[in-house]
Amino acid sequence: MTRAQSAAEGDMAGHGGRARRADAERTVLAILEAAERVLSKNPAATMEQIAEAAGVARTTVHRRFASREALVDAMTAWATRQFGAAVDAAHSSTAPPLVVLHQVTANILRIKIDWGFAMGRAPQGDPEVARVHAAVLDKCDEMFRRARAAGVLRPDADLRWTRRVYYALIHEAAQSEGDADTLAVQVVDTLLRGAGAGH
Repeated sequence: MTRAQSAAEGDMAGHGGRARRADAERTVLAILEAAERVLSKNPAATMEQIAEAAGVARTTVHRRFASREALVDAMTAWATRQFGAAVDAAHSSTAPPLVVLHQVTANILRIKIDWGFAMGRAPQGDPEVARVHAAVLDKCDEMFRRARAAGVLRPDADLRWTRRVYYALIHEAAQSEGDADTLAVQVVDTLLRGAGAGH
C-alpha cells in the first residue's frame, strides 16, 4: 500500500468516525427534545414513552442515559447551555441598550418556551449549570447598567430590584400564550413603564 493510499484510508476512517459521532449527537438531541415534549405534558412519563416519542428503541435511550434521572439532568444541562448561548448571542456592549434588552429578552423567552420543563428544574449543584447562570446574571447586570447610563432607566433605578422584576416578568411571559418576540415586547414595555425614564 502506498503512503497516499494509507492516508486516504485514514481520512475515510476519520470521516466515518465523525459521521458516527454526528449521528450519535443527533440521536441524543432527538431524545432530549422528545423528553422535553413528553415530560412537559406528563412529568411522570417513562423512558419507554420518551423513546417512542423520539422514534428510537428503549434500549437506545438506556444506552445513552443510565437512568431517567440522568436523562433529566442531561436535559437541564443542554437547556442551560442553550440559555447561556442565547444571552451571549444577543449581548452586546456596542448596540443601543434598548435593542440589546429586546433581543436578550426574546432569546431567553425562546429557550424558556421550548425547554420549559428542563429550565424549570433546580440546577441540583451541577457546576456547569451554576457557571452558566452566574455568567447570565453578570451579563444582565451589565445590560441594566448600560441601560441606566443611556437614560433608558431612571438614574435612581435600583438595578438589583429591576433585574428581579425582569426575571419575574420573563417567568410569567414564558407561561403565557404567544410567540417570543411579541412576549418580549410586552415584558420590556411592562418593565420600562415601572423603571423607565419616561422618554
